[in-house]
Amino acid sequence: MAFETKAVVRYVRMSPQKVRLVADRVRGMMAVDALTVLQHMPQAAALPVYKVIKSAIANAEENIGLDREDLYISQLTVDGGPMMKRWRAGARGRYKPILKRSSHITVVLSEVGE
Repeated sequence: MAFETKAVVRYVRMSPQKVRLVADRVRGMMAVDALTVLQHMPQAAALPVYKVIKSAIANAEENIGLDREDLYISQLTVDGGPMMKRWRAGARGRYKPILKRSSHITVVLSEVGE
């Protein structure tokens, strides 16, 4: 029987579009290999993705007793969170909206099938 474990981080103050670029690189990889790849990526979004994968690995080891070498990323989703709406002065007394976006990152790790 293959076990699954998951970890979620919410309200990451980063655009979902930017986080998805990082998430697409590691989706489907072995969890330990994904951590190594994320450590060497220059994007700022690599840090929250790294942390949530590391948390999911810790959940699998502590709660289910799985070995970290047997885990792979079966699902990695990045959803949009709430937006902070600000404004900036524009020409002729108008205003220009600024949307400060946030993200929710969900990781599901599965055990490699036997």
